[in-house]
Amino acid sequence: MEKRNNNEHKKIDNVLYILGLSGTVICCVYLLISKITGFRIENYLYPCLFHTVTGYYCPGCGGTRAVCALFQGHFLISFLEHPFVPYAAVLCAWFLLSQTIERLSHHKLPLAMHYKDRYLWIGLAILIINCMEKNIVRLFWGISLL
Repeated sequence: MEKRNNNEHKKIDNVLYILGLSGTVICCVYLLISKITGFRIENYLYPCLFHTVTGYYCPGCGGTRAVCALFQGHFLISFLEHPFVPYAAVLCAWFLLSQTIERLSHHKLPLAMHYKDRYLWIGLAILIINCMEKNIVRLFWGISLL
């Protein structure tokens, strides 16, 4: 694995910070619009093509329901629908919060979380295990977990 120098780490952190703040603003605007108008994006999404064709789950199946549950404050339901969603939400929230605190303190409070490849590997493992678990239960016991 290739080592990154300090400048590369700062660039990655800056890009992720800007993306995270942008994503947070987009989520807040969506939640506001949803509250005011009753608009729900999940009503306009197509069902999973892989699941429709095969009857089994893809690694992303359950993700939309998990995001909706998380937006409604149902952390446990979100975790049960798709554990990657709350994992990513907690990771992103801590990244944004810690980076913001460090930046506002002008680096006097050095508690900022920094990007590490292991966070991606953990997320990938969660995706694979979740997909395998749901498909094994479906295959051997005929139980649909979604």
